[in-house]
Amino acid sequence: MTETLIPRPASPAVFDAEKFRQTTRAQWENAAEAWDRWGPLLARWLGPATEAMLDMAAVGPGARVLDVAAGAGEQTLVAARRVGTRGHVLATDISPAILRYAASAAEQAGLSNVEIRELDGERHDLLPGATFDAAVSRVGLIYFPDQQRALAGIRHALKPGGRFAAVVYSTAERNPFFAVPVGIIRRRAQLPPPLPGQPGPFSLGGEGVLAKVLEQAGFRDVEVRKVDSPVRLPTATECVRFERESFGALHQMMASLSDDERTDTWREIEEALLRFETPSEGFVGPCEMLVGAGTR
Repeated sequence: MTETLIPRPASPAVFDAEKFRQTTRAQWENAAEAWDRWGPLLARWLGPATEAMLDMAAVGPGARVLDVAAGAGEQTLVAARRVGTRGHVLATDISPAILRYAASAAEQAGLSNVEIRELDGERHDLLPGATFDAAVSRVGLIYFPDQQRALAGIRHALKPGGRFAAVVYSTAERNPFFAVPVGIIRRRAQLPPPLPGQPGPFSLGGEGVLAKVLEQAGFRDVEVRKVDSPVRLPTATECVRFERESFGALHQMMASLSDDERTDTWREIEEALLRFETPSEGFVGPCEMLVGAGTR
């Protein structure tokens, strides 16, 4: 799910997990409509990674699936169609506003096998144990303040032998469509680098990091695949519009800037992203996702 980036406080240099959760929820409450509206782009952009995630979680006919940090539910519907009428998908998210879009999408698609529940990504220990055959999380795990607590709850909800799979960004160097705006904003707002262990888009992207996190949580038969996931749009201007409307965290990072400074920052971002635009292909923003999976 979520592009959540919280600047660390200047002093003391301590990450406030509870404040992070509250800010994350507020960001997604505000961005819910835009995230739903950009759903067709998300389906194209993250489609290959989504299919890999569902394959690696062994999501098939009749399965009971937990979708963690489901957002507006685009991948929820893909899972629901896979499991069919004998299966079931529970979509959870911290934001009730964005879940309303997921519920509406399922209803419009005629999918009666989808259930929606507001739930913090770290509190799946509240669900009955050993309930689900599979669990998935698309761009959500990277933003949980306590990833091990989140994974423990997901593992609790899985049946023995059940599979969990997550999509995360790889490194900043492999994702300039997002890393370039973040870097420009961080420089202009004079924000220091994230604290060690702080959640963020590239927190699990380093070599071997995702596998280690899954193994530490007790998952076995862990595997990680790279999925090339370029962001394709007509122009760099459209990419900036997508990011401005949907990535609430970028606005949060610019909280200390004046309106004129924010306008100038977005102008610089667009100029920087123009290098990924060509007359023949339009805008193609480099992006690489990792899909990690393991067995309970």
